[in-house]
Amino acid sequence: MEYLKEALEVYSQYENYIPSFDEAREILIKEFLDKSDLVKLLNIEDERLIRIMAKKAKKLTEANFGKVIMLFAPLYISNFCQNGCTYCGFSNLKNCPRERLEREQMEIEMKSLKDEGIDSVIILTGEDRVNSDFEYIKSACSVAVDYFSEVSIEVYPLLENEYEELAKIGVVGITIYQETYQKDDYEKLHLFGPKKDYEFRLLTPERALKTGFHEACVGPLLGLSHPEKDAFCAILHAEYLMNKFPKAEISLSFPRFRDANTGFKPSYLVSDKEYIKFLLAARIYLPRVGIVISTRERAALRDALMDICITKMSAGSKTTVGGYATSKDEKLGQFEIDDSRSVSEIVNVIIQKGLRPEFTNWVKGVGKL
Repeated sequence: MEYLKEALEVYSQYENYIPSFDEAREILIKEFLDKSDLVKLLNIEDERLIRIMAKKAKKLTEANFGKVIMLFAPLYISNFCQNGCTYCGFSNLKNCPRERLEREQMEIEMKSLKDEGIDSVIILTGEDRVNSDFEYIKSACSVAVDYFSEVSIEVYPLLENEYEELAKIGVVGITIYQETYQKDDYEKLHLFGPKKDYEFRLLTPERALKTGFHEACVGPLLGLSHPEKDAFCAILHAEYLMNKFPKAEISLSFPRFRDANTGFKPSYLVSDKEYIKFLLAARIYLPRVGIVISTRERAALRDALMDICITKMSAGSKTTVGGYATSKDEKLGQFEIDDSRSVSEIVNVIIQKGLRPEFTNWVKGVGKL
C-alpha cells in the first residue's frame, strides 16, 4: 500500500503533463526509465511517437522472450457469486441462471480443450465460498493437473495456507484483477460482498507467491476508473512483485470493459490508440514482464500486437460455465468476447507472423530441475 501511495504521488505531479516530441524521444532512448518517465509515456498523444514506442517495444520483446506466443484458455467451472459488483456478468445483482460443474462435467470440458490442443488453463469461478468453497476449487485443480501441463487459477482471494495446498498439488499461477486501483471508485463499484475489501484483494498475489506459486498476472479492468492512472498503478504493481519475487514470472493484462448485460455503463471509454499505448509503455518500462491479451479484443488488433509486445494469448475462449463441450448462450457468460476464432485459426495466424505458438510453459519445467 505504501508503494502504491508513493507511486500515485509521482503520478499526480505529471498527470496533465504531455511531453514534447523531443523530450519523449529522449525518454525512449534511455535504457532504464523512472516513474516520471512512465507517466509521460502514458500521456503521449502524438501518433509518430507511438510508432517509435512500438519499434522499441518489438525489439525488447524479441530480446527477452524471443518469437514465442504462449497460448492458454480459461475454464469456467462455476458462476455463483456473493459480490455486488455493478459491472460483472456474474454479479449477485444480476438475475441469471447459476450453475457449477461437477467432476464428470469438468473432465468433459477438459477433454474438449485438450482435443483443441490447449495445454495451459486457468480455472475460474465467481466469488462464493458457499457454492464454490475451497475444497471444490482444490478438487477441480486436482483433476486439471492430470490433463494439462500448466494449471492456474482466477478465483476469489484465498488465504495463504490455501494457496500452499494448491501449490502442493501442482497449481503454478494466479490471475487476479484489482479492477481499479483508485480506492474511491473501487468502493462505489463494489456494493457488497467479500470483494469490498480492497487491500485484501491487492495483497492476494503476494500471498500466493509466498507459498510456492511462481506465476502471477495482475491488472485493471480499463474503463472503470481513470485509464492512464490505472495503467500506471498496474505497471508499478507488476514492478513491485518482480522486485519482491525475482524468481517468479509476473505478467500484466489490460482488459477493456465489455458489456455483460448488466446495464452498467463505464465511466471511461478506452480507444485502441490509448490501449496500444498502455501495452507499449508497459513493455518499455518493464522489458521482462509478460503481457497478456484476451479474447475481449477483436481479432485484427490481437493479430497486430502479437509480434510487438504480447507474450501470452487466450485462444478459443468461452466465458460460460461448461461452454466448451456444449453450446451455451454467450449472453450468460461473464462478458462478451470479440475474438471467437478457434485455436487452430489463431495458431495459423501466429505462424504466418513468423512466431511460434507454444502450449507448454518450458520455463516452468526448467525451474523444477
